[in-house]
Amino acid sequence: MVQLKKLAFKQKTKLMLLIVLAFISGAAIIGQAYFFAAIVDRIFLQKQSFADVFQLLISLFIVLLARTASHYFSGLTGIKIASKVKKDLRQSLLNKFSSNPLQVSLQGKTGQKASVLLDAVDEIDSYFSIYIPKAVQTSIIPLLILFVVFASHPFTGLIMVITAPFIPIFMIIIGYKTKKKSEEQMEKMTALSGHFLDTLQGLTTLKLFNRAKQQKEVIRKSSHGFRDATMEVLKIAFTSSFMLEFISMLSMGLIALDVAIRLIIFQNISFFTAFFMLILAPEFYNALKDLGSAFHAGRGSMGAARKIEEELNAIGKPVKWGKAVLPKGEGPPTIRIEGAGFRYEGDRFALKNINAEIRPFEQVAIVGKSGAGKSTLLHVIAGLVPLTEGEIYVNGIRRSDLNEKSWFNEISYISQNPYLFSGTIAENIALGGKLDATKEEIEQAAEKAGILKLVQSLENGFDTPIGEGGRGISGGEKQRIALARAFLKKPSIILFDEPTTGLDLQTEQILQDSIKELAQSSTVITVAHRLHTIINADKILFLENGELIASGTHKELLESVEAYRKMTTLQQGGMAK
Repeated sequence: MVQLKKLAFKQKTKLMLLIVLAFISGAAIIGQAYFFAAIVDRIFLQKQSFADVFQLLISLFIVLLARTASHYFSGLTGIKIASKVKKDLRQSLLNKFSSNPLQVSLQGKTGQKASVLLDAVDEIDSYFSIYIPKAVQTSIIPLLILFVVFASHPFTGLIMVITAPFIPIFMIIIGYKTKKKSEEQMEKMTALSGHFLDTLQGLTTLKLFNRAKQQKEVIRKSSHGFRDATMEVLKIAFTSSFMLEFISMLSMGLIALDVAIRLIIFQNISFFTAFFMLILAPEFYNALKDLGSAFHAGRGSMGAARKIEEELNAIGKPVKWGKAVLPKGEGPPTIRIEGAGFRYEGDRFALKNINAEIRPFEQVAIVGKSGAGKSTLLHVIAGLVPLTEGEIYVNGIRRSDLNEKSWFNEISYISQNPYLFSGTIAENIALGGKLDATKEEIEQAAEKAGILKLVQSLENGFDTPIGEGGRGISGGEKQRIALARAFLKKPSIILFDEPTTGLDLQTEQILQDSIKELAQSSTVITVAHRLHTIINADKILFLENGELIASGTHKELLESVEAYRKMTTLQQGGMAK
């Protein structure tokens, strides 16, 4: 609960308001008991008329109004605290996810992350909206009541002091059990979310390998596990409520017995005082009992809080950015990589000691065997992952000193499987440029990317909707939409991650022609496998096991690097010597 308390204490103004409202509520409770006891005493014992107690009735109405208002505003303040904390936590999670989206996407399950961002954050609501207001009230109201009770009848106050500790002791015992069970429930819920979303995303693969029924059984077991964990938490909640009611009932029974004996047998207490004590006693124990119920709700938030904390701490360090801005209109910059290295968390593979210079308008190919680190180097150059060693300089400026927006305005990244969002084709192309791109600009970009005729042949043209992730269109069409984004953006650096993999020859030729046109105004860096792409490159960076073995032209590497010569010979269908 320490982390949750820190978040609550940041809301100092609202906490002060809760304290003030608790004092008002406590005073109203005491006033209510006093006026009610006085009215009953005067009407039934002193035989006064209604007119004689009219002022007392007005006073009783006022304190009841004050109590109702303080209770309402206390609850409203708790809701506002919860809303602010949840907003801040979601913003922190989103900032963490967006500060290094590539590493985040590689860690854990998508469903689990969505569950933490939505469900887990909602689960902590009860701690701030229920527990915190009740905790403030219980810190003040019972003490005010005790003060008045001791002043009026010390023996009743003594009984309260002796019996009251049983409620918090029981709360602590139940609290530890609740915390453990709520953590188990949260684990089950995130596991269920992860399994369910993963199954939906891979349903086609599961059917092809006849594993759909097996996965259905996994989801069934996960859902039953979550159900059982939820019922365990509810069982503890019902047990807790029963015991709190039982302890409160016994305590009030002791006070009632003591007051009755003193009023009837010993006759050493007035009816007003006895009745006053009997009205205040339930209020005293109700305040403690309400804290017990709220404490259970607060403990239930602990599992969610732990999940959120784990997610925030598990994500790797973000890419560093500064304030420097690249000047516009000066063409592609010179990129110098000095001793650059990167290691994925928990992975033995590491990119290390990369040294290279990429000049303006160069066409650079990054080649090597599978697992050599080609895509990782591209991610490092793009600024999608943080350097663990070394530095990258852009026109002599450290990239870590550049403004993030300024840098990403200069680059386009086209992967093997570009992501398309649910929306129209025009909206997906416009994503690459300014938000107010005209229809003519979008059409020009589509024409240069070789997709204009295809789009125009569709019934709704550029207004044709496509599914999330690009559902409903082919891989080649995705690549061409991604290229259209690049043409619309007009970047000075374009990064391609094996863009022609899995495409037919005609589509590949269209993409190659588009890449050549983009190269006229940009530096092009490509992760390449195809020999014709490698041969035409101005510079080739040859990687092996995360290290840069050599760099140069195709001819230079053929003459000087045996591993490169073997790789290209095998691609040509010859025998490696």
